[in-house]
Amino acid sequence: MKKSTTATLYWVQGALIAALYVVLNYAQELILPMSTSGTVQIRLAEMLSVFAVFTPSAIPGLAVGCLLSNLITVGVLPLDMILGTGATLLAAVCAYLLRNVKLFKVPVLSLLMPVVFNAVIIGLELEIFYVQGGFEFMGFLTQAGFVALGELVACVVLGIPFYFVLGRIPIIRKLQK
Repeated sequence: MKKSTTATLYWVQGALIAALYVVLNYAQELILPMSTSGTVQIRLAEMLSVFAVFTPSAIPGLAVGCLLSNLITVGVLPLDMILGTGATLLAAVCAYLLRNVKLFKVPVLSLLMPVVFNAVIIGLELEIFYVQGGFEFMGFLTQAGFVALGELVACVVLGIPFYFVLGRIPIIRKLQK
């Protein structure tokens, strides 16, 4: 395949993943307001982090999808556009790098990357900027725990079945490198 065709496919795949992320997030916000942006949230679009196991184009796709979702979601601070997008970007890079580390044929470490990065980064953000009275370590652990719980539901509980479904689709299997 030509180099330009490969680059085009990479960006098209990333754009599709970003679009899916935005649509899922927007639909969830319409059905359940504040379920994707409150202090206790389960952002179902995070389940798409599984794509990072299949293709590197998921890295920019997930980051752009997160950024665009944060731009159109009510209640998201401007700082979250930077920190949330950064957490998603870091998680996607690490998920891609760890894609071959599997436990019972499941890339568990890859699926846990969004849990870890979002818990720490968004947990800190919530504790510092949303909670009045300054930073408290126990407060941070509480915020990080709530974020991790939401991410666990989206990325692991829903992510594992999604991984197996995607793995059965021939065109998705072709994406794996």
